[in-house]
Amino acid sequence: MALRSRKIYGDECFEKWEFVSSGGFGQVFKARQKDLGIDVAIKIPHDGNSSSMILRDEAKYMDMASFKFVVRLYAMYQGCPPGKGPFTQHQGIVMEFMEGGSVQSLQEYLRGPPRWPLVFRLSHEVAQGMNFIHKENLMHQDLKPSNVLLNDYLNAKIADFGLSRVSASTSNSNKEKTGAIGGSYKYMPPEALESASYEPVRSFDVYSYGILLWTIATGKDPYPLGNYDRVASSIPLGHRPCCKGIEQMKVDGLKELILLMKRCWDGSPNKRPTFIQCLDDTEKMLSMHSTRIHGAVGQVKRLMSPNSKTSNTSGATNVSLQTAEESTNDSVDFGRITETGRSFSQVCASTKTMSIKDKDVSEVMAIAEALGDMVHRETLSKIGRQDTTSHDKMRELYHGSLRSGGDKVKAAFYDALKAQHPHLVERLGG
Repeated sequence: MALRSRKIYGDECFEKWEFVSSGGFGQVFKARQKDLGIDVAIKIPHDGNSSSMILRDEAKYMDMASFKFVVRLYAMYQGCPPGKGPFTQHQGIVMEFMEGGSVQSLQEYLRGPPRWPLVFRLSHEVAQGMNFIHKENLMHQDLKPSNVLLNDYLNAKIADFGLSRVSASTSNSNKEKTGAIGGSYKYMPPEALESASYEPVRSFDVYSYGILLWTIATGKDPYPLGNYDRVASSIPLGHRPCCKGIEQMKVDGLKELILLMKRCWDGSPNKRPTFIQCLDDTEKMLSMHSTRIHGAVGQVKRLMSPNSKTSNTSGATNVSLQTAEESTNDSVDFGRITETGRSFSQVCASTKTMSIKDKDVSEVMAIAEALGDMVHRETLSKIGRQDTTSHDKMRELYHGSLRSGGDKVKAAFYDALKAQHPHLVERLGG
């Protein structure tokens, strides 16, 4: 079969161009490929012979790493893209368009990490993609949240092979300085930061994966206040992202995930696991949450839907990482405007109001199940007891999840209540 990196599409193959993003390397467009009848992404580098060479190398490596959890290459591009001038020819890469954005953009939207089933699935799928890349005798050298893209169902695929097998990196945006051997410095291992003559090996990617796991689980920047010099001097001394917060959380498989990330970012390269060894662990962790994947994906997609008016500007961490104990002093504000345009307080403004109205809500467990991981395990256990009245169940749901969860949980509760008991919501003014 002919290499896709040698196939070339021209302007006549595309329509409906849309600008997506830009960075230090170049620009990315979305366009409709006429013959295939699908939307594709087209990556166009900035002008320069070196960029064209790196682009061809990237396409070659993408071809070699063709796999379910790696972004697919369709062809090369040569033509005059929008905004580049009608007479100047440019080269680019035509690849799979990922509707879900990236892990980074997802976490920016959610203001924190995704729900736990997605955390474990992303961890496993990235390990699968990286294991295949290593089996093809390739190294990525720039594994980070912005290079893990997501499809419409939020499955992960590894992207951006611009640094693979390349000894010098291209210049990135001001936000991310790169090291001499390539890669974003916050995800680079200590041995790469210590020596200018360092030659990357596979353990480089494993270290990056360990930091990525921490970022996926917490939704945070591993070193938010660390510039290059500070990180480059502290990482070889053993400094790593703090795990204290997540170590206190009671989530199935989380203890194992923390142990795995620590093994991956070990200061000694020969102590880090291979990706096939990582897969043994991530598969077991994912199996603990596999039945809740569909609900977790659905919840996130509803929050990200253009039709959703749930605010994402509160700055609160995603509620799937909160416990009732961590937020017992949170004030209750049901005044957020829901998708109906009415105040949530019209449905339930306080514990007192809820105790009056809960006689109308008999299927409490259905609502709890709709909230998924937003309902803490202890709360779910209590409201599932047969000897608990509907009154007590609603009170427990309120104190255990709604009160501590913030606006997103309240909005999700409203959606579930509306789905289970639309007449009640209508009667209460929703």
